Amino acid sequence: MQILTISPDGYVEHQNLLNQMYRLRADVFGGRLEWNVTVVNGGERDQYDDLNPTYILATFDGDKVVGCARLLPALGPTMLERTFPRLLADGSLNATPAMIESSRFCVDTTLPAGRGEGQLHLATLTMFAGIIEWSMANGYDKIVTATDLRFERILNRAGWPMSRLGEPVPIGNTVAIAGALPADQESFKTVRPSNYWSTLSSAAGLSGRSAA
Repeated sequence: MQILTISPDGYVEHQNLLNQMYRLRADVFGGRLEWNVTVVNGGERDQYDDLNPTYILATFDGDKVVGCARLLPALGPTMLERTFPRLLADGSLNATPAMIESSRFCVDTTLPAGRGEGQLHLATLTMFAGIIEWSMANGYDKIVTATDLRFERILNRAGWPMSRLGEPVPIGNTVAIAGALPADQESFKTVRPSNYWSTLSSAAGLSGRSAA
């Protein structure tokens, strides 16, 4: 399993992987979690995919997408401020240039790769490490996100606790929460699986255990 980052200039080259990502999002958010999302031709997309985000993908055997997240600068537009402002204590994110928003995080937990450290799925820990590594490499030290109480517990189990930005709010069939996560070396080392590998690490000439 490895981490691949896809920025706007790589959309065409990696269109097959992006299509897999949209299908995974449809399976997880529209299928398993039954969220109110738009699924077209088997894939889930929304207006934030039109803002040239960077995608973090976890891939298995080089060509199967097993995890994904979408990253956009928190200076906006962001999902937190435009779609979920009620999750924020004062309705505003109070963003800084060193803040990135992560959204549409999901993993394929049916993958036979098994569980990682702390019995969290290896794909989950690999994605956490990939998001932190990319954020640090691009000058961001804080990751903000809208998630739910279940995922907040997963973050705690991974040793990467989230600082809440507001109170939990029932939305649809879940209880949502906004929070901020540190993007730093300590967090990266805590969540990183022992066999972690990413295109960023490779480009820097670093091994998985000394990446970023």
